Amino acid sequence: QVLLVESGGGLVQAGGSLRLSCICTGRSLSGYVIGWFRQAPGKEREFVARLGRGGGDTDYEDSVKGRFTISRDNSKNTAYLQMNSLKPEDTALYYCAATLSASATRLLTDWDNWGQGTQVTVSS
Repeated sequence: QVLLVESGGGLVQAGGSLRLSCICTGRSLSGYVIGWFRQAPGKEREFVARLGRGGGDTDYEDSVKGRFTISRDNSKNTAYLQMNSLKPEDTALYYCAATLSASATRLLTDWDNWGQGTQVTVSS
């Protein structure tokens, strides 16, 4: 089991950028597949991005492709989500997730370690 703690959220104007961080403690992050999810008010939690253990296997939800970049620094036990060209519809609580399963998909049930979330608010 790992403990995930997100940070970096905040209030930003449309078109701006934020970088979210997810610090992993308890075990080495290098063995985990990393994911970012988000939940807007009144909506279900949804997949945003996924990064494999090796760092080269990425998957992005269509609406964030070309704007968001998921990355990891295993030496710092930290994962990141760089978010550029932010839009008001990106407003949500953003969660970091991790799993040992290399076959984890976009389904929430595939992920067994979750952070508490960091709020991102994009004003128009």
